[in-house]
Amino acid sequence: MSKSPKHPESDIAENESYLTEERLREDGTRLSYNDLAEVGDKLRLRVAVVYEIIRQEGEEELARAPRNLWWSGIAAGLSIGFSVLAEALLRAHLPDTGWRHLVENLGYGVGFLIVIMARQQLFTENTLTAVLPAISTGKRTTYLRVARLWVIVFAANMVGTLIFGSALASGLFVTDEVHAAVAELSRHMMEIPADQMFLRGIVAGWIVATLVWLLPSAENSKVAIIFLMAWLIAALDLTHVVAGSVEAVFSFWTGDASLIEGVAGFLLPTLLGNIVGGSALFALVAHAQVNKEI
Repeated sequence: MSKSPKHPESDIAENESYLTEERLREDGTRLSYNDLAEVGDKLRLRVAVVYEIIRQEGEEELARAPRNLWWSGIAAGLSIGFSVLAEALLRAHLPDTGWRHLVENLGYGVGFLIVIMARQQLFTENTLTAVLPAISTGKRTTYLRVARLWVIVFAANMVGTLIFGSALASGLFVTDEVHAAVAELSRHMMEIPADQMFLRGIVAGWIVATLVWLLPSAENSKVAIIFLMAWLIAALDLTHVVAGSVEAVFSFWTGDASLIEGVAGFLLPTLLGNIVGGSALFALVAHAQVNKEI
């Protein structure tokens, strides 16, 4: 008697049934491989994976030519000026109430959105991404490359903010209402004592580093996360060395602050605070989380 031929579909079904039973014995699940693949897609990235993504981005930044870093840094300095401009625009058109401060600070995220989505070189981002490769390797040459990148990017950012802040102070590009709002925001920032500039700069550096850490897992929420974290910096009256430089330049040209006040009272303490918060604290803590897994 001839055996009835097996259909390919039945072979596949039997094979899947066998694999399912084997998987149930090994890891306690009856899900198919396709189901498990979907589960994998929905899982959050492991800390070590996020660390490695940021570390590789840092390697790419360290490998870029100085000329490219310079022009990208200038672009970032110009772009971050739109944070101040957007905040001033909201301030100029909102009623003077107790909640205006919280709403107008939503504009602070505009410049950060441009810089991050356009992959421009912002100094406070590089305090994390560029430091991770140095911490991972521990090589002196890598630390020297980080120092080179910081110097180029920071100098370029300052050139960009100088141009943008000077253009705002001229009053040629904005309305009188917006110009007055920028003056109020700049005056308020420059009234912060130097020691508070440093301490608030630490928190701001940590928040920017946190933003960088969140982006690999953000998927379709990147814009919302950028605006939220930037809003937090502005709403808490924290100090960011690049965005704040636009206001410092504006205050200098309008006579509200001297050069010494701008450099010693704002630039240096805020720069140190951002470095401490973004590198010395966040980067080291991030590395400590994964040093046994990488």
